Amino acid sequence: MGCRFLVARWAGEVVNGLLKLTVCAYRPWIRSPLIEPAGDSKVAATGYSFPSGHTMCAVATYGTASVWQYRKRRWISVVCAVMILLTMFSRNFLGVHTPQDVLVGFLETALLILIMLLAAKHIEGNTRRADIIGAVGIGLIAASLAYILLKPYPMDYVDGKLLVDPVKMMKDTFNGCGGLLGLIAGGFIDRHYIHYEIPVGHARLPILTAIGAGIVYAWTEYFEGATVVLLFGRNWGSFAGGFITVMFVTAVYPLVIRKYCKAEEPVQA
Repeated sequence: MGCRFLVARWAGEVVNGLLKLTVCAYRPWIRSPLIEPAGDSKVAATGYSFPSGHTMCAVATYGTASVWQYRKRRWISVVCAVMILLTMFSRNFLGVHTPQDVLVGFLETALLILIMLLAAKHIEGNTRRADIIGAVGIGLIAASLAYILLKPYPMDYVDGKLLVDPVKMMKDTFNGCGGLLGLIAGGFIDRHYIHYEIPVGHARLPILTAIGAGIVYAWTEYFEGATVVLLFGRNWGSFAGGFITVMFVTAVYPLVIRKYCKAEEPVQA
């Protein structure tokens, strides 16, 4: 399930970014003077509008959790569904997205989760199939980057200011492609060399999990921008940052957990 969360999150970022950079729809208040967004939304909600990235993230996170817990804890699935609906409503209420934006944001990610579930059944326990899908994924990542870099974009100005800089809007897609590549590479390393199993119930697992989450948070919030983004630039730096993040989660930190949660040590009942 951890891998499914990662697939939904990073593949969702790529799909959402490709749609945004294909349609290039401006924010609602740019398209209609009748719409006045709430608060500082004009400053906070930048870039293209269609489809909603917040909705995509909500469906990727809460939607995957809802599927995971549907048969185990039905109430969690209900709470997750409510969180998705509230996120979609908030984007419309704030005036930063149209109903079409949030609806497509929901549908694209729900479809992605469905495809992911079907693919998981197809490759369950089959290393060769998983490697083939990984190779196809690498090809799709390369094609996605080539597409957004080579396609034309609208260059509309108001009072001498460019409405949306398409180069800046590529950042999330670059980040998604990097994270997805990290997942493919990390998954390959785990399948062929690490064979990680979660030490469920081990006394040290909760603290190690908290430390790992703290490292990931510190990296993405503070160190990524000061290192790889500074070195490679906004877009390719985001690509490298996403790759490093997911490689750490899937192929590096599991070795740390394995080292400090050895099977011969006492395990909680």
